[in-house]
Amino acid sequence: MTETAVPTASYRLQLQPGFGFAEAGQAVPHLARLGVSHLHLSPVLQAVPGSTHGYDVTDHGRISEQLGGEAGLRALAATAHGHGLHLIVDTVPNHMAAPVPAHLNRAWWELLRSGPDSPSARWFDVDWAAQDGRLLLPVLGAPPAEELSRITVDREADPPLLHYYDHVLPLRPGTEQLPLPALLDAQWYRLAWWRTARTELNYRRFFTVSDLVGLRVEHEEVFAATHALLLRLHAEGIVDGLRVDHPDGLADPRGYLRRLAAETGGAYVVVEKILTGEERLPEDWACAGTTGYDALRRIDGVLTDGAGVAALTAVYAEHLGLPGPEAVPGADAFALDGRAEMVAPEGELAAEVNRLTRVAASALNGTAPDGEPPLRGAVAAALAAYPVYRPYPVPGEQDRPADAAALADAAEGPLLDLALGRLGRGPARDEFRTRFAQTASAVAAKGVEDTAFYRRFPLLSLNEVGGDPARPGLAPEEFHAYCERMQRDWPHAMTALSTHDTKRSADARARLAVLAELPELWRTELAALTALLPDPPPDPATGYLLWQTALAAWPIDGDRLSAAVLKSVREAKQRTSWTEPDQRFEQAVERTARAVPESPEIRARLDALVAGLAPWERVNTLSGTLLHLTMPGVPDLYQGSELPLHTLVDPDNRRIVDFATVPVPGTTAAEKLHVTTVALRLRRRLPGSFAAGYTPVPADRHLVAFRRGPDVLAAATRLPHGLARRGGWGRSALRLPSGSWTELLTGRAGLRDAVALADLLAALPVALLVRDSLRPGGGSAGPEGS
Repeated sequence: MTETAVPTASYRLQLQPGFGFAEAGQAVPHLARLGVSHLHLSPVLQAVPGSTHGYDVTDHGRISEQLGGEAGLRALAATAHGHGLHLIVDTVPNHMAAPVPAHLNRAWWELLRSGPDSPSARWFDVDWAAQDGRLLLPVLGAPPAEELSRITVDREADPPLLHYYDHVLPLRPGTEQLPLPALLDAQWYRLAWWRTARTELNYRRFFTVSDLVGLRVEHEEVFAATHALLLRLHAEGIVDGLRVDHPDGLADPRGYLRRLAAETGGAYVVVEKILTGEERLPEDWACAGTTGYDALRRIDGVLTDGAGVAALTAVYAEHLGLPGPEAVPGADAFALDGRAEMVAPEGELAAEVNRLTRVAASALNGTAPDGEPPLRGAVAAALAAYPVYRPYPVPGEQDRPADAAALADAAEGPLLDLALGRLGRGPARDEFRTRFAQTASAVAAKGVEDTAFYRRFPLLSLNEVGGDPARPGLAPEEFHAYCERMQRDWPHAMTALSTHDTKRSADARARLAVLAELPELWRTELAALTALLPDPPPDPATGYLLWQTALAAWPIDGDRLSAAVLKSVREAKQRTSWTEPDQRFEQAVERTARAVPESPEIRARLDALVAGLAPWERVNTLSGTLLHLTMPGVPDLYQGSELPLHTLVDPDNRRIVDFATVPVPGTTAAEKLHVTTVALRLRRRLPGSFAAGYTPVPADRHLVAFRRGPDVLAAATRLPHGLARRGGWGRSALRLPSGSWTELLTGRAGLRDAVALADLLAALPVALLVRDSLRPGGGSAGPEGS
């Protein structure tokens, strides 16, 4: 990857019906003025009709027609190039859709029609040894005996087809004239009740989503077929970089990235990889780094009062009726429980564990029974205890020390030897190492982020993708250490604050983070708001969740609030779930959520609370913005986030953005746009300074300050309420390196030596300084301009 291929900053656009390539092209002038160098597009390949996200690809050989087709993408690229911008495209190598009707995915259609002899059989990861050699197709609304009358065969069609509601499926050649029961038994697929997917599914899928089927891009012909179009567009200069979705699902992420690098000549590539705790990205991956959730965690951490979270936990315990904060299990315990539930005999990933157990049995003793309980229990326990997302084994090679240590913590005895490759090579033994890794990532994602994070939430802003709520808060020294390591090891990785997958946007989290500094205020408001509800919440935990969710996104209407809270309680899987809904409970949740914006008294109380938090939220928002845009890495901005953005979990955060919005002068919105524009334009104008290094600058404990190269210095306020409580900056000063400096956000020039923080940060809680010899002509427009 050449230096010229590295973005200075990217801007993520969520393409969908109503916002395709033409609409993206209309936003290009605004984004060029903003100061980014690259547009970052959500998936562009042909997806399921009406898809609002594009991760359900149906045809790798076509650009999405609903977005504007290849001609539309080329037109967008031309517009972008005309404004000095380039394109990064989201690519989805792990899975594609099993659509309705099935013929929309020709490879899937051929597999259903011809089974393991199909030309596309190597595309998909099917265990043909299970289900009597057939592929389980869990599409029926009830057990097959109850649905038989709703299944019909069109024998006159060419070729003959099987119909079940909107499902249209192929028939195995030569079976067309059989009576229906015999015809169904003769297919390469077995129609089954959708509930059986949990325990009986015999193809790899994306997490627990059965209509997203796993791809085997480790096979050369599958990689070639699924990447040919994007590689051609890269070779032609239409696409400049790639974001790799969910590399943890791949059999060999390292090999995949090496192939991608070889095919593109070293294009800019980043991976959507979640790093847990102090986990490090494998150093031999041929990419620029991650998409930035590790950076998000550090930015949020340094702006959150860790000690205050402990006080909030006491408020949380009190609200739940527990005797004290010590009665609230730790976040790590919730995470372990969530993982364990996923791999239980009736858990959401039971089918994956059952298959892994069969492979383990074969690898250990040469047989492949359904899996004796002790062996299945050992496999499940190892998956539940595995402390990060997954290991990265390469058959025939030794595991990374970090992977080996994590496996040793999770497994023991023969299972550990098998997982570490100590038992030698062989098809079943190699498969176990690979499949354990793939399954572990699904267990982590579903058990922690999509279960545990919805069950324990003293402060919701901690429960973010890639987050670590067990260790809230981060000292400036820890933030600096992380940044120094990233500058050394992964200087071109993406950094992020909001994405299409964050549970709450950066500004929503910035508002919630203030509560950690004001736990007593939250105790008072929580009680007062609850008392104003016409009906009590269905339980205290749901009420606590409701109020922090409403506060994060306020003002919010009943549709958005009820949808977000309902999704949260379904993901928690305690009182209701996606697969076992409790209608009465959900109706009570929805009724309570809708009462919030409908009540004048509640609206007034929340308006006042938000107004009271606004000065501190403003500091968190602007500080987070500046840290994101000036720390090591390539900042990736999410659509609309140049202005305050208070969105919740998807699909709320994927709504179409109005790029014509102009902020009112003097507002936080105007200030955020100003900070964003000045920082992005500086990165674009002085890329060498941001590539030259990272140096912490000693500062007051309420300030995070650092230099980028010798000529740029950034400073951001942290824990603003605590700062105000102690009386402000007082005599604290920031000592500048030798020479004369200009603060770009206010245009104040000629700064030297020690600058009083009370003066430097009088207008804004952040400062961005550059040596006078490098400042743009004419100074800065000030916080009202852009």
